Amino acid sequence: MRSVRIGVDTGGTFTDVVAVDEQTGEITTTKTPSTPANPADGFMTGVRKVLGEHGRGTAAEPAPDAAVSAVVHGTTVATNQLLEDRIADLGFVTTEGFESVLEIARQSVPDGYGNSYFWVKPPRIVPVHRVRTVGGRLDHTGAEVRPFDEAQAAAAARWFRERGITAIGVCFLHSYANPGHELRMREVLAREHPEAVVSISSDVLREYREYERSVTTLVDAAVKPTMRRYIANLSERLGRPFSVMKSNGGVLSAAEVVHQPITTVLSGPAAGALGAALIASTAGHPSVITLDGGGTSTDVAVVVGGEPSLTTEGGVGRYPCKIPMIDIVTVGAGGGSVAWISPEGTLKVGPRSAGADPGPICYGRGGTEVTVTDAHVFLGRVPPHLLGGEIPLDAGAARQGVEALAAELGLSPERTAAGILEISSFNQSNAIRQITVKRGLDVRDFPMVAFGGSGPLLVCRLIDILGLPSVLVPPDPGNVSAFGLLTVDVKNDYVRTFVTRELSLDAAAEIFGELEGQAAEALDREGFTDHVFARSADLRYYGQAYEVRVPAPAGPLDGAWRAEVLDRFHREHAKLYGYGYRDDPRHGVEWVNLRVSGIGPITRPVVGRRPSGTADPRPAGTRRVCYDEWGPVPLYRRAELGAGAVVAGPAVIEEYGSTLPVHPGFTATTDEFGNLEVRRAG
Repeated sequence: MRSVRIGVDTGGTFTDVVAVDEQTGEITTTKTPSTPANPADGFMTGVRKVLGEHGRGTAAEPAPDAAVSAVVHGTTVATNQLLEDRIADLGFVTTEGFESVLEIARQSVPDGYGNSYFWVKPPRIVPVHRVRTVGGRLDHTGAEVRPFDEAQAAAAARWFRERGITAIGVCFLHSYANPGHELRMREVLAREHPEAVVSISSDVLREYREYERSVTTLVDAAVKPTMRRYIANLSERLGRPFSVMKSNGGVLSAAEVVHQPITTVLSGPAAGALGAALIASTAGHPSVITLDGGGTSTDVAVVVGGEPSLTTEGGVGRYPCKIPMIDIVTVGAGGGSVAWISPEGTLKVGPRSAGADPGPICYGRGGTEVTVTDAHVFLGRVPPHLLGGEIPLDAGAARQGVEALAAELGLSPERTAAGILEISSFNQSNAIRQITVKRGLDVRDFPMVAFGGSGPLLVCRLIDILGLPSVLVPPDPGNVSAFGLLTVDVKNDYVRTFVTRELSLDAAAEIFGELEGQAAEALDREGFTDHVFARSADLRYYGQAYEVRVPAPAGPLDGAWRAEVLDRFHREHAKLYGYGYRDDPRHGVEWVNLRVSGIGPITRPVVGRRPSGTADPRPAGTRRVCYDEWGPVPLYRRAELGAGAVVAGPAVIEEYGSTLPVHPGFTATTDEFGNLEVRRAG
């Protein structure tokens, strides 16, 4: 019997699905509208649809000759809860005397405010009246200074129970060095308040810096009830185990994810970066910028040497989440981003989105505000339907919306629509600069991979704005994130703070051994007998406030091992900041955190080659399109373009899930893997 692996990525507008036949390597892709009220509905519709198409049955009754060996899911459930600030009835337990840790927070001020007197700290994730403290104290080595106060802990647990607060985060001072007091607090909560969902910081983030550890733990507690309900609902309806994409570029079984839901906060965008990295590397581009354009937002990342960059300094919305995650910058610039007029009378685009419901005006579902998609439809750059005709678009309604907005601005409809797209292009380019220029990288050195339903729509303008050498548009760009889900290993991250200027190799070896033991246990639970461990360490020059993370070699820890890690730190510090103190004895190096990633490798799908075709393909028809002016423009069906085909602008290349407008002065060439490589002509 044939077996397939299925990847399902739930976005704000569409749910994207990919099935890979494990025997033949055949890839089947499809899309279905997302269902924000209950994302599981769109998920199940997509699974049935892709099985029907793969098995040549129907969506309602898939053919029975395809067994499903694995389902991997990229979800935005946790992300959306945080972005929409839906944090309610959350409680916090911390060390006696430290009840203001959330209020004190950090002295840093967000970008755009500088040292502004007018910036006000946002509300804490847990208001002061829902914070309880418990006596007991550990020092920075984990030694007990004062014993844990069990009576005070029981009183706190009963206080939460009496007020119906069922999501609770626990973070005691120095619990990264010794989790004993937190474990006892969890036992007290289980006894006194069994309905509570509890997250303790020594499980979520065993790393120092009490503010970031507290907020990360509270975010985990906040999303845990929502994720548990969603996973339980999906498991029941799917009737089989499945895995969930994590922010760190790995996957984890749904049964394990419910215990650490914070690891999914950038689930979908992480899958897109990984899928794009594999596609680009296969095509000979190991280092690229990835741009994932959806209906609500655009996510950008940098891939160097085939691997997306990682960070532990990320966050979602206003909440810092100090967990390993792919370094992604998100901007509210998607196909559904709304165009609006500011009080000063200027045109703005986003970050608010029309989403999937009601969606853009052209969807005909009651939307009344002009969006980026409406501007594309008005200018003829998008066909009068989506998904091969499954979703017809009302071009007349889009035209009326653009004309009404143009009248308010005192501009022609064409200039208004072009202005909407220009602003959206600059919003995306600013996100790309943030992930490159602000990281010390020259954006002009990187080709870009553009994917997602709206990702290819503005690539010609981005080439001009940023000076990109080229842009790669993969086949089925709207399904790259779902494809990326099928390229991902199981991966779990473990960290231990170990601050020292004189590293004891024996102590470090003991910590690495404990972390690798935890990783091995997790991989065994996931059914992996082949374990891969990746070590890394966070170091800094003594006196600095933040660290630089570098990979650490495998094998025994000896003098050569220590010298290699130090050499990597000096090189990485100089690369990031432009200076280092390698040969300056006045600046010692301090070790801060030791890390281990436990990896369970999978077999990745193979990117197939495209048969050669004619270099001068024939268009499938023409349509009136406005680039600089209105005129008939040739239309091409992407499925008909073989390797070597060259399309010169002005033109439009259409496919099932996306559209590529090729502006005048640009060319799009199909490579041997079916990617369209867009460049400036000549």
